[in-house]
Amino acid sequence: GDRIEAFAAASAASIAGWALAHIHGGDRAEGVADEAMRHAITKLAHLHFAATPQSADRILRMGEPKERVKCVGSPAIDALAGIPPLDDARFRSLGSPEIVALLHPAGLQDDGDRAYTEAMVEAVAGRRVLWLAPNHDPGRERIVDLMRGPAREGVVCAEHLPREQFVGLLKRLARDGGALVGNSSAGLIEAAALRCPVVDIGPRQAGRERPNNVVHVEAFESRTLRQAIQKAVEMDRSAITHPYGDGRAGAAIAACLAATDPHAHGFLRKRNSY
Repeated sequence: GDRIEAFAAASAASIAGWALAHIHGGDRAEGVADEAMRHAITKLAHLHFAATPQSADRILRMGEPKERVKCVGSPAIDALAGIPPLDDARFRSLGSPEIVALLHPAGLQDDGDRAYTEAMVEAVAGRRVLWLAPNHDPGRERIVDLMRGPAREGVVCAEHLPREQFVGLLKRLARDGGALVGNSSAGLIEAAALRCPVVDIGPRQAGRERPNNVVHVEAFESRTLRQAIQKAVEMDRSAITHPYGDGRAGAAIAACLAATDPHAHGFLRKRNSY
């Protein structure tokens, strides 16, 4: 992990004298407290597995030794090719969606998360929509209440999809002219690798590299969001590219770990270079 849930383990490793390798360091994405936690983990880590050249460069500019920084791509896109599109029966059971909505809390003040959710509800009205429940960051309840709301024609709500089904669903959207709408990092990483168009809403992914599958919207207005969704579904999917490697990050990370002696003299020593 690269953010909040990895910070406790990283702190413990640093204090206990364990070598620490960090995946997806150097990224920028505000989340709730992600930005601060991610960069704090970078300063605790001894090996850095960056997902993109830009992220690797940020780690170097934070003062980490060049020989400890490896640009390997994102493990999130490993093995995507081996997952088939969601089968027809499961697709129908989820409402045969043309839009998958996945909106996480962004830690916004003045009820901003609610405003974005209300705009999404209005913007997707009249389409076949699968709403997936947000993660458990603070503010989740407000999104879930609006997401479930009164019954709406064409809308199906689901608490969770196993990863293979979620990836298979993104492949169906990419193939059949649908789109992912919300603020998940999956929209900027996995969806880009699968050539699935995405509407990214608000500041949660602010700073993260946006591949050309992304239509970004800052406004709370449902009309603006509806226009962005239309632009996404009409996108030329053949032109979508991404910066997240070749889908073999896991193998590159494993090879580097196998070649690393964490007990080597000086390996655990950290010193600022400035």
